[in-house]
Amino acid sequence: MTEQTWTQPITKIEPNKVVVRGYRIDELMGRVPFAHVVYLVLKGELPTEAQGRVMDALLVASVDHGATPPSTLAARTVASGGAPLTAGIAAGVMTINRHHGGAIEGCMQVLLEAVARQRASGDDALTTARALMADFRAQKKRVPGYGHRIHTNDPRTARLFAIAEEAGVAGDYVAMARALQQAMQESLGKDLPLNVDGVIAALLCEMGFPPEMGNGLFAIARTVGLTAHVFDEIVNQRPMRQISPTAHDYNGPEERPLV
Repeated sequence: MTEQTWTQPITKIEPNKVVVRGYRIDELMGRVPFAHVVYLVLKGELPTEAQGRVMDALLVASVDHGATPPSTLAARTVASGGAPLTAGIAAGVMTINRHHGGAIEGCMQVLLEAVARQRASGDDALTTARALMADFRAQKKRVPGYGHRIHTNDPRTARLFAIAEEAGVAGDYVAMARALQQAMQESLGKDLPLNVDGVIAALLCEMGFPPEMGNGLFAIARTVGLTAHVFDEIVNQRPMRQISPTAHDYNGPEERPLV
């Protein structure tokens, strides 16, 4: 091995063989769900069935949120200028940052700090959450992952919690996320409900993901929606148009039951 040789632990490529984290990719295909492979590639090991179910739900929850988010507007705008599909998708992914999707990473950091403080002190979750909120208010900092510009009761939040509890994945971080919501309501005098980013943050902490991966997980999921939006822009919209973030309607299928 020379000084210029470097190593990576993710994928090994040989003639007629592709190995991802030690597993042949052709053996994973058709046997392991995509969400489980995402977990494998990022964490290095296949998830348990419970972890895999939660990972799948996280990805589905973030797949799209309409035409108004910055990522979708950016992707459609670039496509409207004549760029190819992948360029439009890339433009959308580049907007996923501190204020769009970044609440996952920020909330993970808060939850990791809060649970570490709770374990060190021996206090219950609510006592720790109240102390943390007092610190945050003194520093004029806000807790990411709470409140939503559209939803007062995000339907994805309750469903993710239910799946995590059914799977046995909800633990100290989920409890702290809920305690912070109560402490925030007491401190601010208004209810800022835990949003989908906050729930995803709690569940990623439960599964041992580092906060620096938060935006990446969001981007993996949202790329699906961005692909659909960019394709619609290219195929169905006129080129170089003014794209309003609010003056648009939905013309897809009517709401239908899942059979």
